[in-house]
Amino acid sequence: MADELEEKKSFSAGVKRELAAILPAPGHCRRAELMGMYEYGGQIGRVREDCYTLGFRSENGLVIKKGFTLIKKTFNIETEKDLTEEELFHFLHFIDHAEQEAVKDLSERVCCRRAFVRGAFLVCGSISDPRRGYHMEFACDCEEQASFLSAQLKALGVEARVLVRKQSHIVYLKEGSAIVELLGNMGAHTSLLELENMRAYKEIRNSVNRRVNCETSNIRKTVTAAEKQVQDIEYIASVRGLESLPEGLYEMAGVRLEHPEASLRELGEYLTPPVGKSGVNHRLRRISDYADQLREERTC
Repeated sequence: MADELEEKKSFSAGVKRELAAILPAPGHCRRAELMGMYEYGGQIGRVREDCYTLGFRSENGLVIKKGFTLIKKTFNIETEKDLTEEELFHFLHFIDHAEQEAVKDLSERVCCRRAFVRGAFLVCGSISDPRRGYHMEFACDCEEQASFLSAQLKALGVEARVLVRKQSHIVYLKEGSAIVELLGNMGAHTSLLELENMRAYKEIRNSVNRRVNCETSNIRKTVTAAEKQVQDIEYIASVRGLESLPEGLYEMAGVRLEHPEASLRELGEYLTPPVGKSGVNHRLRRISDYADQLREERTC
């Protein structure tokens, strides 16, 4: 029960719920979408001798219902009842003819290509939660199916990749922009807006995190440098005395000891006359060099 509830709440289920509600008005688009559903997830079952059922490979009731609706509106076949062998062959004959027409429509009509991809996604597609990452895929039964679907996506301006996973050929997208493009092509505009909002939120969050990390890193570097400067000044004081420093460096050393947490700009303002950041940095570097020199002399 918990898994079923989670599935209803999932982003992928929401996309399919939205797509399942779309019923194309033109007959050629209905035929193209039915071909996508049937070719990538159609099933024929035998109940008993001379008794067959039609179905679709999906656990989503809305998807199955849409498939039956398309069959009824395209071929005027009642899907609520089982089929005799004669009715089944009649249906397969219509399917074969419709498939030939659909392939022709795909090459001539963008609307049919979109409908075909929508049908394929309903029965063999999935999309991950955008909050965790961008991944959309179609699980195809064979290489031929994957190649044909990949070509239809490319014709819609969406570049997809193909990989083999166990017994399936997976057509997949990893770029958020490509997934947004395909959602729009399939007609999932509400899901598209939801995904775009998530993308915008993630970009803002990542930008803030980068800025915070950068500022934290700069603060850490500043604190480390200040600690080293204080250590150098205290070393000079213990070995030679700060009076051994030239007047400008002597004043600089005193200001740094009085304000160990101050920035270079703030230290410069404490000097008389005030000095800029580069001037402060130059004086502190000379003090550190002098401290290193004294350490070397005591080591020798």
